[in-house]
Parts: sequence; structure tokens; C-alpha cells
Amino acid sequence: MSRQPRIALVGNPNSGKSTLFNELTGLNQKVANFPGVTVDKKIGHMSFDNGAAAQVIDLPGIYSIYPKSTDEEVVFDYLINTEAKNYPDLIVVVVDSSNLKRNLLLYTQIKDLQLPVILALNMTDLAEKSGIKIDVKKLEQVLGVPVCCITARKGVGINNLKHRISSCLESKDISEKKYIYEDAIAGECLTSVVRSNNSYHALLIGHRFRNVKHLTEIEREEIQRVKKESKFDLNISQANEILKRYRFIKDVVEQCVVDGTTKKDDFSSKLDKVLTHRIWGYLIFFFILLLIFQAIFSWATYPMDLIDEGIASLNNFLKETLPSGPLNDLLTDGIIAGLGGILIFIPQIAILFALISLLEETGYMSRVIFLMDKIMRKFGLNGKSVVPLISGVACAIPAVMAARNIDNTKERLITIFVTPLMSCSARIPVYTILIALVVPSEYVFGIFNLQGLTLMGLYLLGLLAALLSAYLLKIIMKTKGRSFFIMELPTYKMPRWKNVGLTIIEKVKAFVWEAGKVIMAISIILWVMASFGPGQNFNNAEQIVAENYKNSQLSQEELTKIVEGYKLEHSYAGLFGRTLEPVIKPLGFDWKIGIALITSFAAREVFVGTMSTIYSLGNTDDEQTVKERLALEKDPETGGAFFNLARSFSLLIYYAFAMQCMSTLAVVYRETNGWKWPILQLLYMTGLAYISSFVIYQLLS
Repeated sequence: MSRQPRIALVGNPNSGKSTLFNELTGLNQKVANFPGVTVDKKIGHMSFDNGAAAQVIDLPGIYSIYPKSTDEEVVFDYLINTEAKNYPDLIVVVVDSSNLKRNLLLYTQIKDLQLPVILALNMTDLAEKSGIKIDVKKLEQVLGVPVCCITARKGVGINNLKHRISSCLESKDISEKKYIYEDAIAGECLTSVVRSNNSYHALLIGHRFRNVKHLTEIEREEIQRVKKESKFDLNISQANEILKRYRFIKDVVEQCVVDGTTKKDDFSSKLDKVLTHRIWGYLIFFFILLLIFQAIFSWATYPMDLIDEGIASLNNFLKETLPSGPLNDLLTDGIIAGLGGILIFIPQIAILFALISLLEETGYMSRVIFLMDKIMRKFGLNGKSVVPLISGVACAIPAVMAARNIDNTKERLITIFVTPLMSCSARIPVYTILIALVVPSEYVFGIFNLQGLTLMGLYLLGLLAALLSAYLLKIIMKTKGRSFFIMELPTYKMPRWKNVGLTIIEKVKAFVWEAGKVIMAISIILWVMASFGPGQNFNNAEQIVAENYKNSQLSQEELTKIVEGYKLEHSYAGLFGRTLEPVIKPLGFDWKIGIALITSFAAREVFVGTMSTIYSLGNTDDEQTVKERLALEKDPETGGAFFNLARSFSLLIYYAFAMQCMSTLAVVYRETNGWKWPILQLLYMTGLAYISSFVIYQLLS
């Protein structure tokens, strides 16, 4: 073939589709967006035994081809536009073997589009343990498609699936006409209008003709005329189709499946009685959260210290080895100092995503969503709002995008508005460096690390702020409509460690590279702004300092440090910070923190890189770590530690509430189709952060 064939993975949520994608592609994958929308699509490459390769696309999980959410619309548009350049050559429909009756609905719809299909029966090991036996040969015969048994999380059956995929791609008879459902109106009228020889394909276009992008206005008008003349009713047509499909599926299941499950003895059901209990469920969830935050501090300490000391040693080595001058200063004080401020947090980010991945892999995260649904409704949120709020612990951007599955418009807007208040992983660098400065690493009751408890408190504070803000918006927007939240609880299973590892690598790589590019640019800009300045104060800094301290007994080293500090204060960066200082001084912040507040608007984690860059300038001890440099900073008014309890907690509270991420604002703009909500969000969160920070500083100082 002149190009790599395209294989699309389609399936219901929790069918193991993404696990299969990871198994097929390994590390050879990337995340991109579908054209024109912010829905993620995963693209990877797989290789066959004969050396050939294919592109694999992991589509969002859907229950039916009829779209009710943005994710489902993306899949619909992708499958319906047969003339698109990226149209798939083969569809692998992934189904949960323990629930064929529900999963086969989507398969029958895709098969009726005359697409080349392979049916992958996933989680066959769990089905067998439950007493479900599937006659695969009979199923192949009845459906007329290749059927493969796999257990993606264990890598079982993957080679056989690859072999069947390769065979299907080479075959010319994989698009045989075998309809499960036809519609007389579509067959007689719509097929000619939409230039399709497939009646079901024409029917689907007739359903969504106003939104189908590849149709012309003349074709849309003609479809509308045909539907009006034939008195076509969308709801009746869809209801008849679903009923007919389930009658067919029932017949298939009766022929091919022997169900020997005993629900009373089911392990998942017994475990759910405890984990979703109205009292014990919340206590267990709280305890798990506590363990996560303990682990973030306790387990990451040693590797973080190694990275921090390694960066400091590298900086010192380069300063001594390379010729002194502006390029050396740019490399050491600008680039490496800034990047060191992000690399140090890799262990904590890795631990956070590893533990979240474990909760998702085992199926417990779905129980958390179910458990929290009762609480969410009291604050005017939809049960589906739990998904964005929990996702916000990782990153607000995909979390805001996840809110598109909420059907109620007001509840969706409220969810989008409050989700950034959840403490995302980008806040971890700010939290951990400040907590480590002022909170002692002591244990409460000999078990709980005080720093870990403080970190958990900040996360719970973000959740409380999100809920109270949602309740306030509920009153303002007067949301009275009642919505329903329906989700399927997957069975419990052992985590697939390969998936956990891939998640860690993918998330850490994205965190480092995305943040790294921003930090690199900002570090260079900061170095330039801090290394140059206008007027005589900057250019004649040495003479001015020498004149002011001519009668002092200071050493040359101490004078050099004063000169560097004086130059920094009168540099472009210093002047910029000084302009902002009167506004933030009531919060306990100085002009240096002011610079960091502005630069970290590009990304929250840039704060530590900025502080590292600023405090590395004029520092005579190049082997000091970021934490040590901040700890040694003195308050010019009191002579004590600058980052004391009051100032550090004021800064922590500010970052807990402030909208310090322009990428999140951009996503909110795209998701709400305007600047109204992102501007309101920015003003509200900034105001909440300022007032809260002011109160904390005044109380503690």
C-alpha cells in the first residue's frame, strides 16, 4: 500500500478499548485534537509480523452511533463522512464479553454502514469467571464477521487479533452487504439525495442533515423536503430501529451465549456494598485521598533531593567550566535554573498520576463518581459533574472539556465555571515548595506526615470552594430543572501495570515538555529583563554601591552580592515588579513575587521556575538548591525569613483560588463559544484569591 492503512477502535465506555490501544501501539502514540473541536483523539502505530505497519485511532467511547454529546458527535462525523481523507480502512469494535447484549447495539449500527469490521471480545477471562461461555465460531457465523477473543489488560489474544487485522486489510470481501436494519424511506428517497448506496448511511445523514459538514445547502434543503413529504419522524424511526436491533441481539445471544452467572455471589456486588455504603464509602474514599497525598510527599522526597542537587551541581560545573560571560549566565542563571524548577517535581507528578491511574484501572474511580453524585446535586451540579471535578485534580483543560457530556446547559456552565478551582497537578510545584519551607516534616500520631496533611487540606479547600461557588451560581442562575445521571459500574479488576506505566510516561512527558517549552521561553525573557535595565542606576550600579558602602567593612564577595541585588532591583524586571508591588503588598508579596505571578499566568508551574531564575541571579553559592535559596531570602523590613508562615500561606491560598492559566481560559472560551464566561471566571477567581489571601496574611502576620 502507498500509505499506512487506518484502523479505528470503537466501543462503549469501560469496554477496555483504550487498554487495547495501549497494547497495540505501546509508546508509539500521541494525543491530538479532531479538526475544529477540542475533543482528544489518540493516534498510534502498530506493526505486523511481516514488517508492515498501520495507523491506529482510538475514538471516544460511545454507547450508540446517534450523538447526544460532543464526543459522540465527533465519532458520528468521523464514521459518516466516507469521502474524508482520513476515513478508516477497518473498524475494530471492542465489546465487553460479560455484557454482549448491551455492547452489540453499537456493533450492529457500525456493521450496517457497510464498514469492514472485526469484533473483539474483550475481558473474556472475567466473563469466564462469571460463568459466561461464548460460542465464538457460532457468533462469527451468525454475525458474518471475524470475531477475536482477547484480554487486553493481560495481552492475551493480541497476536491473533493482529493476524486477523492483517488478513482483513488484504481481503477484498470484507464489506459484504449484510443489513440488520433497513428503512424504507431512506432506501427509496434519501439514498439518491445524499449520493449513497447504503440505506442506513442515508438514514443517519437524514437524522443529522443540519450538522453533517460535507453536505451542500442544496442537499440539506432537498433532504428537508423529502422528510417533510414522507412525514418522517426522527423519534419514531430511532425507537423502531433500536427495538428491532435488540430483538436481533437477543436472538444472537440466545444462540451463542450460555450465561451461568450468579449475581448474589458476584464479588463486585459484595465489594460495592462496602465501598459505596452511605457512611463507610465516604470514609474509605477520604482515607484513600489521605494516602495519596501522604505518598506524594513521603515517597518523592529522596528522588526530588537527587534531582535538585543534580541541577545545582550541573549549574556549578558549567559556571566553572565554560568561559564566563553573558552566554554562560544565560545558560546557568536563565535556562537551567528555570528548567530545574520543573524537573524537580517529576517524582511527585509521576506518583499522583500513578495512583489516579490505579484507581481508574481497578474500577474504583467509577464508584467514587457514583458515591459523590448525591452530594453534587445539593450544590446544583449534575451527577456527571463529578467527572470534570475529579479530572480537575490532574488538569483543568481536559476536565473542562469533559463537561460537554452534561446535557443540562446551566449545569454544564456551572461545572465549567467551578472546575478550575480544583487543585490541578500544575499547582503541585507551588504547593510543595512553599509547604516544605514552613511546614515541618513531622508525623501526627506517628503515621500521618504533617506536610501531606497540609497538601490534602489545600485540595479539600479547592473542592469546598468549587462546591460553594456552584451553590452560589445555582441561586443566581435559578436552576430548577432536574436531571438524571446514569452510568455503568465496571467490574473490579487487577490493574494492568503496563497501562499504569504508559499513563505515567505519557502524563509526565506532557507535563515536562509542555511546561518546559513555556519555562524555557519565560526563563530566557526573564534573564534578559533581569540582566539589563534603563538609566544610570542600572548602568552605574557598581559605582553607586561602592559610594554607599565606602565606609563599611564588607568583603568583596558581600559587595558583589549587593551590586547584583541592586542591579536586579533596577532592571526591567525589577521596574515591572515595582509597578505591581503596591497592589500585592497587602497580601505580603513583594516585587519579585509579583513578577512570578505574572509569568505563571502562562502556566501555574512556571512560578517556581521564575522564582528559581530570579533568586539565582546574584547568588554566590551556585550549589544551593531552589528550596535553600528561597529559605535564605530575608525580609528587608524585619530581617527574618522572607517566606515565613504568614507570607507562604497567603501565597498558597492565592494559588489555590486564582485563575493562573491562560490555556484554561482559552478552553473555556471554546467550550462556551464566547468571552463572557472566561472573563467572569477570571474576575471571580482573582477576586476570591485576593480577598482570601489578604485575610490569611493579616490573620497570621
